[in-house]
Amino acid sequence: MTTRTEEVGPSGLASALITSGALRHDWLPAFGAVPRDMFVPDRIWPGIEDGTRQNPVVDRMKDPEGWFRAVYSDIPLTTQGDDGSHTGDGLGNTPSSSSSRPHMVFSMLKDLDVRDGHRVLEIGTGTGWNAGLLAHRLGEGNVVSVECDPVVAEGAGENLRTAGLSPRLVVGDGRKGHLPGAPYDRVIATCSVREVPRAWVEQTTTGGVIVTPWGTLYGGEAIARLTVQGGTANGRFTRSSAFMRLRQQRADRPPHGAYLKGRPWPADGSRGTTDLPPADVGGWVEQFAVGLQMAGAFWAVERYEDGAYTLWTYSTDTLSWASADYVPGADSFEVVQSGPRRLWDETEAAHLWWEGQGRPGYDRFGLTVDGDGQRAWLDSPDHPVPSAG
Repeated sequence: MTTRTEEVGPSGLASALITSGALRHDWLPAFGAVPRDMFVPDRIWPGIEDGTRQNPVVDRMKDPEGWFRAVYSDIPLTTQGDDGSHTGDGLGNTPSSSSSRPHMVFSMLKDLDVRDGHRVLEIGTGTGWNAGLLAHRLGEGNVVSVECDPVVAEGAGENLRTAGLSPRLVVGDGRKGHLPGAPYDRVIATCSVREVPRAWVEQTTTGGVIVTPWGTLYGGEAIARLTVQGGTANGRFTRSSAFMRLRQQRADRPPHGAYLKGRPWPADGSRGTTDLPPADVGGWVEQFAVGLQMAGAFWAVERYEDGAYTLWTYSTDTLSWASADYVPGADSFEVVQSGPRRLWDETEAAHLWWEGQGRPGYDRFGLTVDGDGQRAWLDSPDHPVPSAG
C-alpha cells in the first residue's frame, strides 16, 4: 500500500497513516509525543515507498526544507552505510541502518498488539524512534532494546535522551535477546532474519507474541507474527517487507567465479529450454514462494541492452548453477544447468507448485519455530511447504 501525504509535517503524515489504517488512535499520542525528526541524523539517504533503493543524500545543513520533507514523508531513510565505513555523499555499497518507513513501523506495532503493563524486547534499536514510541506507550521500564552497533546505539541513546525517554538500551548480539530482562510479553525485530533465534522464543511468555521480518536466502520477505505456546512459536505472515538483515545472519554468497571455475560459459553445463519466463519468478511474493522451497540457493541478474538479461541461480555449496536467458517477447528461453542440483528444474517445480495452490499471497503462509528448527507452511501447520529439490 502506498501512503501519500498532502501536508508536509507531522500532522500531514499522521493523517495519511490514519487514513491508510496503519496508525491507530491508540498509537496517536505516542506519534505526537515522539516526533520522527528528533530521531533522524542530519545526513540521510531517502528511500522509495516500496523497495530497497535509495535516493541521493539530503543534508539538513544544506537543505533543511528537503530534509524536513523527507523525514515526514512515508519513506524509509538510510542513516548508515557499510556498517559505518561509508563516507561521502554516495550511496555506499550496503545500507546498514535506517529509520524505517512510518507505514511499516505502525503496521508492525499494530501486529504487536501491546497492552498496558506489557514488557517488550526490541531487536535493532537503529535511530531509537521505535524504542521511543514503545517507551512512551508502555513506560520506559517496560522496554528493552538491543543494538549490535555501538556507534548506532550511542546515537539512539542521545536521541532518546533529547526526547526525554530512557528505555533500557543494550549493546549486543540481537540473536541472544536479553535474558536479564526476560520474560517478555512481546518481541519485535526491526531487522529481518532467515532463522528466528531460539532465544527469542525462550524469552517470551506463554501466549506472548513475536513480530519479525523473515525471509529466505533466495529472496522475498514478509512480517511473521508468531504466538508462543509451550516453547513453540507459531503463526502467519501478515504483509510483505524489505528490511536490512540481522548482521549475524547476513548471507555469505560465493562469487560467480566460484562456479564456472575459470571456464568459459557454458563450461560443463547442459543446454535446454523453458517456457517459464525468468521474469515470472522475479516478483517479491514469487521469490518468497520459490525461496521457501529452494534451501541453499540464491540468484543474481546480468543485464544487457534492450531489456534482455540472464538470471543466474547458484547453490551455496558452489557445486551447482543454472542460467536462464530472458529475451523480451520470446516464447521460450534458453537454459543451461550444471551440477548435482538442477536448479532451474527446481525453480520451475517451485513455481508450478505455487501456481497450483492458487498463487497464494503472504497471508496464506505461516511459520512454526520449535526445538527442531523452523518450518514454513501453507494455510495450516499440517500443510508444510514442500522442497522443490
